[in-house]
Amino acid sequence: MQQEKQIKKIIFPKKIVSSSITLKRNAKLFGIAHQLPSSKSISNRALILQALGGNQANVSNLSAARDTKLMKALIGSSDKMIDVLDAGTTMRFLTAYFAITNQQKILTGTSRMKQRPIGLLVEALQKIGADIDYTETVGFPPVEVKGFKKQVASQLEISGNVSSQYISALMMVAPLLPSGLTIRLVGQIGSVPYIEMTASLMKDFGAAVNLDWSTHTIQVLPGKYGLANVTVEADWSAASYWFAFVALAQEAELTLPNITQQSLQGDRVIVDIMEKIGVQSRFEGHTLQLKKTAASRHLTWDFTHCPDLAQTVLPVCAAKGITGTFTGMESLRIKETDRLEALSIELKKIGAELTEPQTGNWKLTPGNVSKLTSPIETYHDHRMAMGFAPWATLTDVTILSPEVVNKSYPGFWEDVRSVGIEVQSKRL
Repeated sequence: MQQEKQIKKIIFPKKIVSSSITLKRNAKLFGIAHQLPSSKSISNRALILQALGGNQANVSNLSAARDTKLMKALIGSSDKMIDVLDAGTTMRFLTAYFAITNQQKILTGTSRMKQRPIGLLVEALQKIGADIDYTETVGFPPVEVKGFKKQVASQLEISGNVSSQYISALMMVAPLLPSGLTIRLVGQIGSVPYIEMTASLMKDFGAAVNLDWSTHTIQVLPGKYGLANVTVEADWSAASYWFAFVALAQEAELTLPNITQQSLQGDRVIVDIMEKIGVQSRFEGHTLQLKKTAASRHLTWDFTHCPDLAQTVLPVCAAKGITGTFTGMESLRIKETDRLEALSIELKKIGAELTEPQTGNWKLTPGNVSKLTSPIETYHDHRMAMGFAPWATLTDVTILSPEVVNKSYPGFWEDVRSVGIEVQSKRL
């Protein structure tokens, strides 16, 4: 019991909450999400590839998210100490980037970042030839990158069900290795769309990369990144919250700008998920129109390749009376917070239950939003704030530490106002 308390203390570190917002109930929503951001995932990859190519490439429409601004600032920093704050992608990508470019850096972050594993990536880089040490706990940040003298291996095996960011980090630096790199993924492979996104962008920047899913092999040939013109598309993870608003509203017609039917992002699958639980999508040029439609009473979904959508989908099902059977959510435990635990706690506030009767198989029993009487905690996690905001179509919702949305969608609350929901801010 004492150990469980200690684990929860680590997962949910105490933080002084200085502000909250209350979203006043409005069941009828109409308008445009003008502040919908560009893809953070594409932006962060493009910045790494641009830097690896000597900044010859032109990258436009970068995300305004805090994580992307941080990546852009740190990638060219001359400082020895690199503080990534709570940005997991930045930690993983920059560890590989600084190692392969033979820079001496110490990468650190928030207390939560120091609890997020990085051992598999560090071990892989060490096998290739990088000199990296841990400065505190083995397997976790901070890490000290001491340089890269020569390539000592050109083949790696790595578990396929780890964060795809480890795999993407290795892929992106591989062309700079004299012998290139072949990565064999072992076991079940998660977040495949993110690996495919990385490969596609690498090709845009001039790399030769081959994905062979029949043999679970990624082959990257030695070469150079060079001239490229890349325009970053809208962020489907951010777009998903507007699907949730439409699904729960009594009446709704929302427009999402700068978004196209073809996408590099795996989270585009939100179109298919939400079609089952009450949202009709219609693409018109570079905009997407969302309207209500009939919903199923049960949803079965495997989030293996789109784990970030769980915090959008589960609150909708819980509030709409839809039972759920879900798999592929294991990676949610090592995100900004333990997202499974955080979801379970907040869903209970309306009487909903998220249980795991069998390892890896989750069941959702819906609740009643009218039971909500306490604020939604966000646990330092942007997706907790945005995932529960759509409950405002059914009841007044108070959300603590609303500024967490700046990590990925700085204009979110402005967009919430623009579609008809009153937003009341309060300093605590």
